[in-house]
Amino acid sequence: MNSTKAKFTYNNMEYEFPVIEGTEGEKAIDISTLREKTNLITLDVGYQNTGSCLSAITFVDGENGILRYRGIPIEILAEEASFTDVAYLLIYGELPSEKERKIISTRLTEASMLHEEMLHFFDSFPPSAHPMAILNTMINASSVYYSNYFTADFQASTFDTMAVSLISKVRTMAAYSYKHSIGEPCVYPKHDLKYCSNFLYMMFDSPVKPYEIDPDIEKALNTLLILHADHEQNCSTSTVRLVGSSMVNLYASICAGICALWGPLHGGANQRVIEMLENIYMHGMTIKQCIEEAKDKNSRFKIYGFGHRVYKNYDPRAKILKKHCEALFKKYHYDEPLISIALELEEAVLADDYFKERKLYPNVDFYSGILYRMIGIPTNMFTVMFAMGRLPGWIAQWKEMHDTVPLKIGRPRQIYIGNNQKPFIPIKDRPETY
Repeated sequence: MNSTKAKFTYNNMEYEFPVIEGTEGEKAIDISTLREKTNLITLDVGYQNTGSCLSAITFVDGENGILRYRGIPIEILAEEASFTDVAYLLIYGELPSEKERKIISTRLTEASMLHEEMLHFFDSFPPSAHPMAILNTMINASSVYYSNYFTADFQASTFDTMAVSLISKVRTMAAYSYKHSIGEPCVYPKHDLKYCSNFLYMMFDSPVKPYEIDPDIEKALNTLLILHADHEQNCSTSTVRLVGSSMVNLYASICAGICALWGPLHGGANQRVIEMLENIYMHGMTIKQCIEEAKDKNSRFKIYGFGHRVYKNYDPRAKILKKHCEALFKKYHYDEPLISIALELEEAVLADDYFKERKLYPNVDFYSGILYRMIGIPTNMFTVMFAMGRLPGWIAQWKEMHDTVPLKIGRPRQIYIGNNQKPFIPIKDRPETY
């Protein structure tokens, strides 16, 4: 990394701080000694201008619509790689060799079953329990049933077993949570199926109607998981790092990430897109009405799935998913009005100067929900699918942080704006406030 200096003047004193440049030309002022030198801190609500770490995992260029994992463009990975290949790439830095791929495949298969006693957990959940709540509980319970997979030594070989176990078991947990919600018995994983096809089998197979694996559906799911696998220091990833910085085990860190992902401003955004499309359909709104109401500040109607905190261009993930949506729509002739509405809405938004000026392009959430719907995934499972895809990225980020020496616990500062020191008033002298 190249390094220059940035000067800062305060109280007629001049201070210098190094300017760090990343491999893609991104620059940052290293203020790690700011408080030590000046007794000042920075205020950056939401950390929008704060770099919390140095990372070699994912590169995002929002202005130009670029996303790369370990230097490889997302477009190539989505087309050529399997989700398990990408998981290996994110965690270990390189795509697996043929030998490594076979070893990982075997380990994933061996780790796909849940401890039989854990199945009793599902019986304890009410049928109305949200799948994200179930998934989070089951991941946390893993620290009890598989406690030998984590130690204080984060370089231990047990990490490999733990990472593979989590990536394999999360799909089983997710499928079981769905089966429980619809009152059907759990379907055990098959050892002769690949990662995505095994998940689809556990989700949709039943004694009444055996599920047949469709290669195009399997490919679409594989792509969805790859596109969600990592996305730099977002809310949930930063949460995994912050919690993990206390040296707590990986299971607890992942649980924290799942909780962060659950929010509608993060992983729940694609559910909002589906709800918006359903609202348009049920109320018989025209696309023109949607555009006009979205521009009206007094209207409650909002167009979800456009614009992104990072991307000021077309989200590269949305482009990839749109192709899959169109291909499946054409192949199966889905009787699904929401898909037609989505395609018409995107065309209208991209042609409108109001949205162009604000750089509001489709993001990954716009088409991911539609594609999940085509696959047969229910709406309340969307964030669970997001968590399945994001898991390798969380593990990779957790590992990278623990590989950094020395490991520093996260400890953000604040600017206090409360009362100054005030006296304690005995209860007999306190005024009535109600």
